[in-house]
Amino acid sequence: MAKDNNPNPNKFRISPWLVYTTILLIFLFISFVTGSSSLQEPAQLTSSKFNIYLEKGQIEKVIVYNKTEAEVFLKPEALKDKEHQRVAKDIFDRPNKGPQYTFEIGNDQIFQTKLEKAVTEGKLKDFNFVAKSNWSDIVISLLPVIIIIGVWIFIMRKMSGGGAGGGGQIFSIGKSKAKLFDEKTDVKTTFKDVAGLEGAKEEIQEIVEFLKNPEKYTNLGGKIPKGALLVGPPGTGKTLLAKAVAGEAQVPFFSLSGSDFVEMFVGVGASRVRDLFKQAKEKSPSIIFIDEIDAVGRARGKNNISGGNDERENTLNQLLTEMDGFGSNSNVIVLAATNRADVLDKALMRAGRFDRQIFVDLPDVRERAEIFKVHLAPLKKVEGLDLDFLAKQTPGFSGADIANVCNEAALIAARNNKTAVDKQDFLDAVDRIVGGLEKKNKIITPEEKKAIAIHEAGHATVSWMLEHAAPLIKVTIVPRGQSLGAAWYLPEERQIVRTDQMLDEMCATMGGRAAEKVTFNKISTGALSDLEKVTRQARAMVTVYGLNEKIGNVTYYDSTGQSEYSFSKPYSDETAQIIDKEISLLIESQYQRAIQILEENKDKLHELADILIEKEVIFKDDLEAIFGKRNFDKNLEEIVSK
Repeated sequence: MAKDNNPNPNKFRISPWLVYTTILLIFLFISFVTGSSSLQEPAQLTSSKFNIYLEKGQIEKVIVYNKTEAEVFLKPEALKDKEHQRVAKDIFDRPNKGPQYTFEIGNDQIFQTKLEKAVTEGKLKDFNFVAKSNWSDIVISLLPVIIIIGVWIFIMRKMSGGGAGGGGQIFSIGKSKAKLFDEKTDVKTTFKDVAGLEGAKEEIQEIVEFLKNPEKYTNLGGKIPKGALLVGPPGTGKTLLAKAVAGEAQVPFFSLSGSDFVEMFVGVGASRVRDLFKQAKEKSPSIIFIDEIDAVGRARGKNNISGGNDERENTLNQLLTEMDGFGSNSNVIVLAATNRADVLDKALMRAGRFDRQIFVDLPDVRERAEIFKVHLAPLKKVEGLDLDFLAKQTPGFSGADIANVCNEAALIAARNNKTAVDKQDFLDAVDRIVGGLEKKNKIITPEEKKAIAIHEAGHATVSWMLEHAAPLIKVTIVPRGQSLGAAWYLPEERQIVRTDQMLDEMCATMGGRAAEKVTFNKISTGALSDLEKVTRQARAMVTVYGLNEKIGNVTYYDSTGQSEYSFSKPYSDETAQIIDKEISLLIESQYQRAIQILEENKDKLHELADILIEKEVIFKDDLEAIFGKRNFDKNLEEIVSK
């Protein structure tokens, strides 16, 4: 039976700092014991006083060290004398056993003759001359050296970061920081814990299956992929997929971050890459997972300001060589994750290194329902909770966002002293995450409140009257986060967007400012976020998607991300003027369109604003009572308001 490499995993490990502290305490103890036999520091004595005490017969014993220093022990009856009151007790208020006094002697021969005479006359009981090694001086002189050595060891351990293979000493700083997961490591995440992402899971599972059963593929002449790159927005589950691989694969799994290669010392990154692949090849077949690979995989020579980071480039060069070079090993698969694939070096992205690029996109409505099912499992929820309803209320949410919604819903339910989490808690959680925390104590004057109500009612009215605007869920004038009011919509999940759809969305966005113009004939600063949104949409229509007749079928968008390193514009100054003019015309046309819609429905706008001032929150049912049902709603889902 094979023995475990670590038979006693819980064995007590002695900290080096415990050893250093113990040694220091031993030195101090020796100094204390050898430096004085008493707990009370002896008082200084003059020669004349010593002669007086000696003549009176108050001294019991004298010990002379190194023929220069004398310690005086008084008789017990002498300690009762008022003259010796200050040395009669030690620091614990117990009788002082001595020495009570100490003084420096001159000629040791004369002093010895004086002591011999006193013994002969019976005035002194005993005396002795001894040699004394001054340990306290030795310790004090060595203490700075000990402290410097201790600080140096501490700094070296911190700088090396406790690297593997050398106990964290300076000579192991080039060792890999990868964490090893194997069949003995308790990794509980599996592919069953990864909801949605069917396409990504299929490709990842194929890599795991290849490592488990390579003959199935090699018999047909297939080769194992060298690497797979997981690309997608933050929170979509890239690292979770890697955890599932670590839990499913029956091979060693090395996990680390891209920033673990970067160090303040030159050459450390490349050394760690070599050490990482050396360990992986020794345990092959194996998998290496590098999270946030853009930390070391950025395109080389693109930093025009500082000339590039040579250390990062050296690390990347070593990584390229290890993945597919003369000495590469086909039994090591490299998985990597990033949300900035556009900045990665082209040599890293070529076939033979990262053979597969797996795009992990935001989940659709069906996948969101599956993700909700996973995150709702540990919660105490009401019976019959509709997962499809929750999935439809969270368009554009990532897996991490959905996990946050479930956690916020549980916290809200606990705050309201509920025994189970219900649907309203989830709706409140979505509002909390999208809009921010309610600020009910914010002071708002009646005039400001009316202006906010008109603004939000304008959004609701225009969006209700336009075919391609997103259906409204609710409107509120309760301040949340940085906004004084908000409107919640349920946007349609489209794969492509047409011109009329974008124009309707821009018109609905300008509905707030248009309502202020129609009602007060004045505008305010409350439309800042609306203007930012509509300007971004208009600029995208003109410069990115080629939806403007004047500019034509031209795009100035660079999907490779190389334009961010250039100081020049991809168009001339004359074209820039045309772009600015067309953006302004787009926004103003939709603004005038919104004003026209609100002028035609001015009474309904004011009625809606009055209800909003009264209730502070209105729902779809309130709009239907005023405007009637939308004629162009084909498959409008029934939204339960409360």
